[in-house]
Amino acid sequence: MTDEDAGRRVRGDGSGDADGDVPVVVSVDWLAAHREDPDVAVVDVRDAWEFDGIGHVPGAVNVPFDSFRATEHGEAEAGMLPGSRAFADLMSEVGIGNDDRIVAYDDRNGVFAARLLVTAELYGHDPGRLHLLDGDFSAYNLDHETTGEAPDVEPTDYRAAYEERGPLVPLATVEAAVADPGTVIVDTREAWEFEEGHIPGAVRLDWQELVDTETRGLLPEDELRDLLAERGIRPGERVLLYCNTARRISHTYTVLRHLGFPTLAFYEGSLTEWEAEGNTLETA
Repeated sequence: MTDEDAGRRVRGDGSGDADGDVPVVVSVDWLAAHREDPDVAVVDVRDAWEFDGIGHVPGAVNVPFDSFRATEHGEAEAGMLPGSRAFADLMSEVGIGNDDRIVAYDDRNGVFAARLLVTAELYGHDPGRLHLLDGDFSAYNLDHETTGEAPDVEPTDYRAAYEERGPLVPLATVEAAVADPGTVIVDTREAWEFEEGHIPGAVRLDWQELVDTETRGLLPEDELRDLLAERGIRPGERVLLYCNTARRISHTYTVLRHLGFPTLAFYEGSLTEWEAEGNTLETA
């Protein structure tokens, strides 16, 4: 399998952007200190009623999860992607520019926010300027001011185009990866789902295992690396991620990017497409 087929080579070492100063996953303190920077766009992906009624990070714009998720599997370019025009219109409406540094958060340990970041990357936003808040709104709210006031938004002319050479790989690549010793296929679903059926040869890594239930953020880096190594997931191999409908893999993908994994593949069709195309499952 070629590098192109296996997934994109991640720019940089994953611990920061081109300048080496901003990690992929940023702390609540970093966000509090930089949320007013002119190139920082803070995005809250919770439902509108939560954004308005419970409060949000000052200056954040609201982009609910359902607004950037296709309504039917197979719509637009692939899987659950919304389509480049729809995504561009959405980003333009909330005032996000192509050069902005996007910091996304939710109230579900980052899994929905990570999906926004992956979607932006697949539509051409520089991955070095895509960041996940460590923890979620609850973590930020513990130590920093929040607000219920709507932000002032100036619409932009955001441009989006599906990135053909991005991390998303098609079914044929996954089928070939089953017999490729240089690729580790990772199932990011829960244990019971994995046991009922998974892509042959896949290893299990529930995305929630990467999260500290007390802090709502990621486990310490040494614990993350130990856990990944225990499952046979190492930076020297190609890592191909899937779940059911490409939501949960977004979080794992973002964490692996943060840890500097150089070659990552993102199977957007996930198990939904795998089964629909008549491929067999392995049970545990």
